[in-house]
Amino acid sequence: MDAWSPLELEFFARSCSPLAGVDEAGRGPLAGPVIAAAVLCDVTTLLPGVRDSKKLSPASRERLFDEISRRALAVGIGRAEVGDIDRLNILEASILAMHRAQSELDAVAKALERRVNRYRREDAKAS
Repeated sequence: MDAWSPLELEFFARSCSPLAGVDEAGRGPLAGPVIAAAVLCDVTTLLPGVRDSKKLSPASRERLFDEISRRALAVGIGRAEVGDIDRLNILEASILAMHRAQSELDAVAKALERRVNRYRREDAKAS
């Protein structure tokens, strides 16, 4: 797998963790839904070279699935059904699936924020 580019390394050094990535599958087949996954990771646990699943061999995808799942802070899955594809077109349906996957990450982030705020309130009461 390729190493991170200098631009990517600079971005990771300057960015706040965590970082999310999204990818879709299913744009090529003539039938069936488009599925997208969004993964939230700490930038210190990213796997170099993992950019586009379609550029990986099937064996590499299988091998990396467990590793990505283990390192992920959260995973969101989104779908665009055949009706969405017919109504929108394949590109817009793919984007819809990616938005739906990302929305699941937003829900996880909001739940975590509520939990952190609750702990802060409890800590303030205890002080």
